[in-house]
Amino acid sequence: MMKWKQLLAASGLMLLGFVGSAASFADSKAEIDASVSKAMKQFYTLSPKNKELAGKAAGMLVFPRITKAGAGIAGEYGEGVLLVKDKTVGYYSITSGSIGLTLGISDRSEVIMFMTKAALDKFTNSHGWSIGGDAGVAVVSAGAGGTYNTKTLQEPILGFVFGEKGLIGDLSLEGSKITKIEK
Repeated sequence: MMKWKQLLAASGLMLLGFVGSAASFADSKAEIDASVSKAMKQFYTLSPKNKELAGKAAGMLVFPRITKAGAGIAGEYGEGVLLVKDKTVGYYSITSGSIGLTLGISDRSEVIMFMTKAALDKFTNSHGWSIGGDAGVAVVSAGAGGTYNTKTLQEPILGFVFGEKGLIGDLSLEGSKITKIEK
């Protein structure tokens, strides 16, 4: 019993250190913009349909690198941009935390497409937006390079996870909070 308590306490300290040091992950505008450009090139390379779908979106949140780490208690953090008609209109961070059987560290990229103006407006008018709490995001099956399900494509918000690296595999966007940041 004591070992479990020690592990939980160590996990809590690790999470606090990870979340507390999120500011040290902060990149400059130029670094974020360069990372977004690289991530979008990778995203479009995964499937020719991705570029076509992006052209139909009212706006897209692009997080080129989201890092998740944990030992029992996990946290994640990443920075990205909101693109509207291929123009950056704001910088955002994504954070989440979880308790469970998590052990390790990983990175991934995410693209969240707002397929309707109403969905984009709801996002831009919010002060901190939670996936699952404020809005449901349909995660496109088989990752960003997979085939599209016709029913999924009718959803107002689509999420793509790709470029996973590390020792944690998680395709869930549930519980992530997205907040506008000043750069």
